[in-house]
This record gives sequence, structure tokens and C-alpha cells, in this order.
Amino acid sequence: MSKLRVGLLFGGRSGEHEVSIISARGIANALSAEENSHKYEILPFYIQKHGVWQVGEVAQQVLTSGVAKENPGNRGNLWQFPPQTAEIDLWFPILHGPNGEDGTIQGLLTLMQVPFVGSGVLGSATGMDKIAMKTAFAQAGLPQLKYKALTRAQIWSNPCVFPKLCDEIEATLGYPYFVKPANLGSSVGIAKVRSRQELEAALDNAATYDRRIIVEAGVVAREVECAVLGNDNPKASVIGEITFDSDFYDYETKYTQGKADLFIPAHLPESVVQQIQEKALQAFTAVDAAGLARVDFFYVEASGEILINEINTLPGFTSTSMYPQLWANTGISFPKLVDQLIQLAIERHSN
Repeated sequence: MSKLRVGLLFGGRSGEHEVSIISARGIANALSAEENSHKYEILPFYIQKHGVWQVGEVAQQVLTSGVAKENPGNRGNLWQFPPQTAEIDLWFPILHGPNGEDGTIQGLLTLMQVPFVGSGVLGSATGMDKIAMKTAFAQAGLPQLKYKALTRAQIWSNPCVFPKLCDEIEATLGYPYFVKPANLGSSVGIAKVRSRQELEAALDNAATYDRRIIVEAGVVAREVECAVLGNDNPKASVIGEITFDSDFYDYETKYTQGKADLFIPAHLPESVVQQIQEKALQAFTAVDAAGLARVDFFYVEASGEILINEINTLPGFTSTSMYPQLWANTGISFPKLVDQLIQLAIERHSN
């Protein structure tokens, strides 16, 4: 019986390039594990930061070393994909951030008419754009924090408008709150603000990252997460909790060993666990996700409120990533998890 040729697609043109490489190494190890090695053949495809696709020796070197490789003097033809793409039976994209989990690469893979792991164009795009995501959550009746959606044009268009915009934000939301680019992952470009001066600086900074910006109310709450696995009949994992000493769960805290503590399963009342799991499945359906997602919540212990924060349709697979750890604690090992994701991709493609 021939092995399924899995195109492991990693790297990408985003600020999460290095994280993608680490995630790809984890997935490659899982595919090479004893229970999977007879099923799958790995063909690594590495997208360099400037957009050129690399396969063969270059891709394997990056996957083995975990170090990004660039050839700035030889940009090549960005649209000339390696001929090996025609050999792929199934794609496993592990591209984080813009051009990776926002529906763009999913559209390309859809045109290839080959199964791929994860959500399609709609689920990926909706899950990536925080404004579209929150609109979908509201439509599904999921409770969430107050927020205000802005555009870069509103922030930069007219110096006289800017103070009025800040006045409007302050009248709607009370300090502190968070300013976020709508389409970046891993807490890139996010700032916690406590004053008008910090608000102005944060808005200006966020506008350099994205043309859509969101300002969200702050809350004193426990940060908990739930992993989802499946297609039309998804299932939810145990609940995990994140604690950290930094001001918020920023990029450095998220991806530096020892900066944050994960408690799996979280110490929560069973009734709260069940509510979080139910809301995670609702969120998964609301954005039309498929395959996998991690759903993040705020649990306000004082009031018992459970507020949805966001959904990540292509979460990390690094040693510190919550998604594979949640499933490991639910009874699904890393190799088994990767195998199930591939089977789900095949199932979805056949329907």
C-alpha cells in the first residue's frame, strides 16, 4: 500500500514565520512517528519571507535546523510554484498569520483540488479578521466584551478628527482597553492602554500593521482555552488556563518557554467547563471552521460570566502551544492528533 504524500507547507510572509517553522518541525516529527511512518511520506515546502517557494534540499534544511533561510539577492518568480506541487496527495499548511491562516493560501489550495488540513476560505478569513469574527459571534449570540471597530483611514485621514475619535472611544469604553490590528495573530501589534497618550500611540502603531483596527474593553478575568477537533460534528477538549506575570499574553510571553504557565485541565467547576465547551463548539460553527481550532475565553470568576475572546483556526504546534497539549490531556497524542487532522481533511474534501 503506497504512502499518502503530505505537502507540509510552512514559513510564509508574516511576522510569525519562525513560529511556523517550529510548528512544522513538530508536525513532521508526528508524521514520522512509528504509528504514522507507514502511512505518510513528508514533502516539505518552505515559503521564504519574500514569498519564493522552496522544496527539496532548502526546505529540508530549514525543517531540520529550525532556522529560516533567505536568498535576498535571488527573489525568483513568486508565481512559479515548484513542479513537486503536482505530486501532493494532501496539503498540511502550518502557516501562521497573514497569507497563511486568513483564507489566501486556503483559496490557492482549493484551486489545486487537493485535500488540505484546516478551515476553508470563509472559516479562515472570518477567524482571522477580528471584526468579522466578532460580528459572527454576535450573530450566534455568544457573549463578548464591548469593542469599537476602526479603519486606518479614520486614524490617519485628518489630524483634527483624531482627538474626536479618541473622545468617542473614551465615551464608549472605560480604561484600560486593548488596541489590536484586526488581521494579525500571536498578539502582534497589540497594546494595552490606560491613558489618552497611550491610546493615541497605540492607534497610530496598530494602523501601521493593518487597515482595520479594533479597540476592545479590558476585563479582570481568568484566561481559558478550549481546543476543537472535527468537521460537521466537532468535539471539544478539556479546558486549559494560562497564567503569566507580563502585562498581557503578548508574543514574547506566548512563545518563550517559562514565560507563561499552562494548567491543564484548568481548575474550574464542572458546570463552567461544560459551558465553555459548548460555547467553543458554537464559535467553531459560527465562523464555519473545519478540522481544528482553539477558542479563547475570559472567565470572570466574580460574576460567573464566560466571555468569548477569539478563535484561532490554525493554532501553533510548538512545544509551548496549547492546542496539542489540550488534546494530549484529553487522551489524543500528538501523532494521533496529526493523523486525525489528515483524515478529517480527506473527509471534508470528499463531501
